[in-house]
Amino acid sequence: MTASSSALSEERSAVADACRRLGAEGLLIGTAGNVSVRSGDLVAVTATGAVLAELARDQVTVVDLDGALVAGTLRATSELDLHLGVHRRRGPGALVHTHAPMATAVACVLDELPCIHYQLIALGGTVRVAPYATFGTPELAESVLAALDGRGAALMANHGAVTHAETLDRAVEHALLLEWACGLYQRAAAMGRPRVLDERQQQAVIEAAIAREYGTTHAAAPAPAGSPVPPAAPAVPVHPVQEEHR
Repeated sequence: MTASSSALSEERSAVADACRRLGAEGLLIGTAGNVSVRSGDLVAVTATGAVLAELARDQVTVVDLDGALVAGTLRATSELDLHLGVHRRRGPGALVHTHAPMATAVACVLDELPCIHYQLIALGGTVRVAPYATFGTPELAESVLAALDGRGAALMANHGAVTHAETLDRAVEHALLLEWACGLYQRAAAMGRPRVLDERQQQAVIEAAIAREYGTTHAAAPAPAGSPVPPAAPAVPVHPVQEEHR
């Protein structure tokens, strides 16, 4: 029943690393939340009851796509049905589920998070809110799967958030982006009704990102031979508020 502990060894370590990073960022608190990554027909997933900000590799369990134990000694997260449902439908990739404060607050109020900033297009634009269902139930798994359709993220009514991506690093980045966007929405809504990017504006962002290869670094063109070297810019003091958000 339990195979060699070497099964998905790298993936188990990566899941533990991701949990500690999300914990340090304040997105995973205590034992609330879970993370998984699929490789082939196996899934490395956090164990139930583990303190995620301090997670060790041995607290990550490996199961097959039917949920049968393959490696590890701890029972998998209570949200295993959700993780396996996403992985069966989407193939290899990673899923992050958090009870992040900003995302959870938005999920307690809205039916969807509108696309108020162009960076949300990385998640598919508008983020749907899955209807409330008891944690760990097939009903919750199905509603979240529906909300994730065509998206990289979904909110869970009165519960939390999920993000999915082709790699674990990207799924973590999506979770951080979603939390930032939910915080942005709350701040904007406190001042008035937030403006929302329409479909035409969103499509224009997609086209510009493709044309400019947005989000990747590029080598600068070398200066023509004999060009004068510009003087170094003077150091600019950083305002305390700027420093706080760096």
